[in-house]
Amino acid sequence: MRVLISNCGEVAHLSTGDDEYPLSGYRLREREALVHKPGMAILIEDGMVEKIGPSEDLISEFAPWYPTKTESAETRVMDVNGMAIVPGFVDCHNHLVWSGDRSNELSMRISGKSYKEIAASGGGIMKTVMETRSAPQNHLISSGLERVENLISNGTTSTEAKSGYGLDIETEVKILEAINVINRSTMCDIKPTWLGAHDFPPEYDRDGYVDSLISEQLPVVSELGLANWVDVFCEDGWFTNEQTEDIVKAAKGFGMESRLHVDEFVDGGGLQLASELGSVSGDHVACSNEDARISAAESGTVQTFLPGTPYILGKKLETPIEQCILEDWPFSIATDFNPNCPITSLPLIGSLLSHRIGVDPLVALVAATRNPASTMFGDEDVRGVIAEGRIADLNVLWSPSADSWCQTPGSSPVRMTLKDGNIVNSNKVY
Repeated sequence: MRVLISNCGEVAHLSTGDDEYPLSGYRLREREALVHKPGMAILIEDGMVEKIGPSEDLISEFAPWYPTKTESAETRVMDVNGMAIVPGFVDCHNHLVWSGDRSNELSMRISGKSYKEIAASGGGIMKTVMETRSAPQNHLISSGLERVENLISNGTTSTEAKSGYGLDIETEVKILEAINVINRSTMCDIKPTWLGAHDFPPEYDRDGYVDSLISEQLPVVSELGLANWVDVFCEDGWFTNEQTEDIVKAAKGFGMESRLHVDEFVDGGGLQLASELGSVSGDHVACSNEDARISAAESGTVQTFLPGTPYILGKKLETPIEQCILEDWPFSIATDFNPNCPITSLPLIGSLLSHRIGVDPLVALVAATRNPASTMFGDEDVRGVIAEGRIADLNVLWSPSADSWCQTPGSSPVRMTLKDGNIVNSNKVY
């Protein structure tokens, strides 16, 4: 049955005809080109947007019997009472599956311990690794499904999901298999990434573990078809640039592209390396230098900012988004959901950008939809826009303004979420 969403408020369609590419520069602020004014309707059939036009025209063509009735054998009319419509949110950096609890680390940070000091004292990534190794796979699946429900309730319709809390072949496979089961069990699109190079397990020396990643884990992950990308925590104190390059090049030999953790704490040349390696994204990039950002833009490596992480760590939210806009450098935002940063709300991340950094809400919306989708989906599977011939992933907001998507920190701004044209979430908000 066709669904006709009528009486829309603003529709932030974000479509410009080249939807498979990220938007950047002045185009991010072209509201007239990116947002339909109120009064439009959207016709959805077989999970796709079939037509967008004035409500009166589409009702006359497809539902001339409305409002005498709201449904016929072919069409159901859904009046959204003037509320805004935006694309489904796309979370391109998410550590979805793990076990354990690291709530005690907050008091350690407040007392002055750094991320590296907490890790050295038995906390951090390795604490989660030990708990995840002992967790049954069904527990990882059930907890992952609950997290996906939180993502959907906050309007996310597609997410990337990393392994990285196993650091041995058995647990990395267990996590990736859990991610694939979760993907088949929920309406949210979940794209897995192998992050075996997240930290160094105690049973290996560092060179030995890199050899194990390349010679043992990678071939198995590839043969089983468990991941779309490889990721490496390329940071001072973790994996060096040389080790990262070796792992990424080995993965390329198996047909796997990369998306990398880089330059989170210091400028270690990670974003420059990601650009040279052709990574689809360089993530964190808080400390990257200007030349590296230029190289990323030239190579097609999208910078992904994760402001939730410094927020959780109590650091300043210093993100060079205004410079990215002025210099025409494409960028995205993501939650970085993980045991240390348990944020499942992209609207909260958008709030940090808009309320704390002064980023226009429309710019932040592009960074949470179309731009991250360009790093996760191919030309035939475009997401992050609302356009004729595109998949119908969209959110109905609580306000007539599309800008409201990031203005309710602490609660979801989404009244309803449609995934592939099907209602997957109905929140009672405001």
